[in-house]
Amino acid sequence: MKTTVAVFFGGRSVEHEVSIISGIQALSALDSSKYDVLPVYISKDNNFYTGQHMGDIKSYKNMDECLSKATRVIPVAMDGRAALMRFPAKKFGNNIVAIFDIAMPVVHGTNAEDGTLMGMLEMLGIPYTGCDVLSSALGMDKYAMKAVLRQAGLPVLDAVMFTSRQYGLNEEEIIGDIESRFGYPVVVKPVNLGSSIGISLASDKSELKNSIDTAFEFSHRVLVEKAVQNLREINCSVLGDIDEAESSVCEEPITSKEILDYSDKYLSNAGEAGGKKSGMSSLKRRLPADIPAELEAKVRELAVKTFKALGCSGVARIDFLNNRETGELYVNEINTIPGSLSFYLWDATGIKFPKLLDRMIELALKRHRERQALTFTYKTNILSDVSLGGAKGAKGKA
Repeated sequence: MKTTVAVFFGGRSVEHEVSIISGIQALSALDSSKYDVLPVYISKDNNFYTGQHMGDIKSYKNMDECLSKATRVIPVAMDGRAALMRFPAKKFGNNIVAIFDIAMPVVHGTNAEDGTLMGMLEMLGIPYTGCDVLSSALGMDKYAMKAVLRQAGLPVLDAVMFTSRQYGLNEEEIIGDIESRFGYPVVVKPVNLGSSIGISLASDKSELKNSIDTAFEFSHRVLVEKAVQNLREINCSVLGDIDEAESSVCEEPITSKEILDYSDKYLSNAGEAGGKKSGMSSLKRRLPADIPAELEAKVRELAVKTFKALGCSGVARIDFLNNRETGELYVNEINTIPGSLSFYLWDATGIKFPKLLDRMIELALKRHRERQALTFTYKTNILSDVSLGGAKGAKGKA
């Protein structure tokens, strides 16, 4: 009997559309001789929908029509598997729309990739591919990620982080601190977004203030760090888990601006949505990266160390910043569910997309077996001797 894999994509995120592309790319690449595939679309208001047509990228050209033909569902646990239950339920008849064995989250950004969806899947008690709740949350929070990687001895840029309230109360003090610590230019980022959304380069005080205002449109916390001069960006993917992991070949994104932004990643040379030349796979790049062998070896080594330090699993992409003249190399960020699942990097490494997905499923099942062996509850009767002072508890006392 085939294993049913539910591919989750979409979500309440500014990267919603990119997730749809990545999700359908994965859904289409799963080996149909091994798996039955179930598309699960998460709308921008975080409702779940399924339907056979939702595995076709063309269905999303008219979202109202797409949803009108879909069935809204709620995932629930069911005897070691998970079911998609019709919502609202019919008064009569069977409300089980589908049952699946493994979840494959292909979501990007906040309210999804940040561990939110993984927490729900943990509650369902089913295996799921990719990073767990903690590593997903760390990967999304750029400031927390820096703290963990710095503790692990990995090279990261120093940064200043502040909230919208702190900035509103102490704007000039914060600006002055940034100028004294870093000078110009600096890079300004929302703390918890991906796909280079809300990120900008500031070369003077006026640009810095504008950049901070832009970043606050996407997050209530903003991070500022010194810009790397003579910048070259290098990306490398990692496949595995904390026990064993391997790195892919490196790529060098080609940007039309001083820093790589959303339009460079997804809107230039976008190709046919959902196809192999869309999403992150459409980015203009040098693949493999045209870098010295020593630098490539260093990037691949640091990529694996970063992956393990954050406790990752499945496939991730680690992005690096390199100063061409000095040779300085920094871990910039990790994408715990990278656009297009970085299949193009693994294809260039010798692992085809279907095999990459097979490996992710194997890792999900391994983690699930390991967690099933742990003790999470004790059989006790501690409540039998507890009294809170009356039937209504402490608040019910006269």
